Amino acid sequence: MRTVTVGVLGSGTVGQDVLNLILRRESVFTDLGVKIEISGVLVRDVNKVRDVPPGTRVTTDPGFLQECGVVIEAMGGVDRPLEMLLPYLRSGRPVITANKALLAERWEVLREYALAGSLYYEASVMAGTPVIGPMSTVLRASTFTRLQAVLNGTCLYILNQMEEGKDYAAALAEAQALGYAETPPTLDVGGFDTAHKLAVLARFCADGNFPYSAVQVQGIEDITQKDIQDARAAGERIKLVAELERQGGAGQPGPWKATVAPQRLPENHPLCNAGASRNALVYEGEECGTLIFAGGGAGGMITASAMVGDLLDWVIGFPGHVPLH
Repeated sequence: MRTVTVGVLGSGTVGQDVLNLILRRESVFTDLGVKIEISGVLVRDVNKVRDVPPGTRVTTDPGFLQECGVVIEAMGGVDRPLEMLLPYLRSGRPVITANKALLAERWEVLREYALAGSLYYEASVMAGTPVIGPMSTVLRASTFTRLQAVLNGTCLYILNQMEEGKDYAAALAEAQALGYAETPPTLDVGGFDTAHKLAVLARFCADGNFPYSAVQVQGIEDITQKDIQDARAAGERIKLVAELERQGGAGQPGPWKATVAPQRLPENHPLCNAGASRNALVYEGEECGTLIFAGGGAGGMITASAMVGDLLDWVIGFPGHVPLH
C-alpha cells in the first residue's frame, strides 16, 4: 500500500467537504493501492469548530507543506495562496485548486506549471460539473467555434427572483441573506467571477495565453423589472452570459472575443431550460457539433467532488489540465 501525503490550504465549507469526501471514498483509494494521509490543514483560527474527520491536524503554520506529496488549495484569494504554492510548484509537486481568480489573474506565473501537468483545476469552472476535463482532452480533436455559458449561481438566483416579481435590490438582499452572495457582492453581480471562469475556459479552446484582461465585462446591477418583463413578453429570459467566439467573416477569422454581459435569450435556449438553479454551458465545434453541459456550479460537496476527482486522477497517473500550447 502506497501512502500519499496531502496538505489542505483552507478549511471553509469546501475545505471541510474535501476532507470528509476523502474519508468517505477511502475504499476507492484502497482499491488503487493508496492510503491518503492528511499532513495538515492550514487555517486562520485553530479554535474554530469545524466538521472534519477526527484527528485532523489544523494549524496556522504552513510548514507541513514540506511533507506533502500533493496540495489541495481551498482558501481563495490571489496573492496569498500564490505565495505559498509557488515554492511547492517549483519543486515539481502537484497542486489541486478551485481558485478561478488565481488562475485567471496570475496565469503568466502559473502557465508553465499547467503545461507541465502539475495543475489540476476541474473545480474552478462549474464546480463538480466536468467541463475542463473534456475541453482539455477529447474535445481537442474538434475545431472549436463558440461557447456560451451561465457560470455564476448568484446572478442566476437574483435574475430568477426578479422574474418572480422582486426588484433587483430585494433579490440581492435575499441572495446575501442566504449566503449566495458575498458582501460586497461586486465579484458576482459585477460579472467578474464569470469573467475569471471564461478566461480559464478560453485557454483550452481558443488561446493558451488568453489574458483575463481581454474579457469585456458587464454585470447585472442595472437590470430592472421593466427589462425582465419586456423580455418575458417577447418569450425571452435575461441571463448573465459568458461568450467566446472568433471575430471576422467566413474564411477570414479574426481575433477571439470574450464577453460577459446580460443577454436576452429565447425561453427554449439551453441556457434557459437547463434548470433554474444550475450552471450550463453550450460548446460548439465543427466536428463534435453542439454539446450541452449542465449541473451544479457551486456548493461545498459539489466542488469537493471535482477536487477529490482530481486527486484520484493524480493518484492514477493522469496529468493535470494542460492548456493549448
